[in-house]
Amino acid sequence: MTAPLTPPNRPSSDDHHDWRKPAPGGEPGGPAVPYGSHLAPSPGVDRDELRADLRRAGVVAAVVTVAGVLMGLLWLWLAPRVPLISDNTAVFLNDSEGEEAIGADGTFALLGLAFGAVSAGLVFWFHRRGGIWLTVGLAVGSVLGSLLAWQLGTRLGPTSDVVAHAREVGKGVVFDAPLEMHAHGVLLAWGLAAMLVHLGLTAAWGPREFEGEWASYGGWGPGAPSAPGAGAPSSGSAAPSDGA
Repeated sequence: MTAPLTPPNRPSSDDHHDWRKPAPGGEPGGPAVPYGSHLAPSPGVDRDELRADLRRAGVVAAVVTVAGVLMGLLWLWLAPRVPLISDNTAVFLNDSEGEEAIGADGTFALLGLAFGAVSAGLVFWFHRRGGIWLTVGLAVGSVLGSLLAWQLGTRLGPTSDVVAHAREVGKGVVFDAPLEMHAHGVLLAWGLAAMLVHLGLTAAWGPREFEGEWASYGGWGPGAPSAPGAGAPSSGSAAPSDGA
């Protein structure tokens, strides 16, 4: 009887973990380093991607902010007017039971929700990749757009000098009160709608960046290359000998 022969060149346990070993040239600032089944990007690539993300976020914020001009004009056109009347001694509401003042705030809120949904949909359509900076740009642009719409609507509307306006139109003549916002919380309607819609679109149809990667990461999964020496017999198996 002869003793079982141990296969020569038995692979070390570390051979199955080559993905942990940095390849030559893996110093910071050097070329890309093999890491598992992918290449680890260099710091220069990360900086370029950050600059690109910031540029996209800036463009989105600027375009969404400019869209506030359109919202302000629509608010000025659609918001109900508050009728006033003067008797040369004081100015009164022509209809004391009217709800036009509340209607102006409600109109602004509805416009904000509509603009938020549309802007989020367009941002997702043109930048499906998404990213935190793109979301920040959308949020900042939504807030600035609401502020711009508010200021534009109030400045282009009827004058805020009610007394001078009453003297100008004369006694017993109905005129419009200045367009005002009483519930300033409606300024957040655009931003909230944009964030919710963008989040929903990204969750439903956004790209899956890690899909299909973990299966081959570090040599795992059916699609990964086989480890060195995987077909070699284990140390406990006996090799056939001529003297058996």
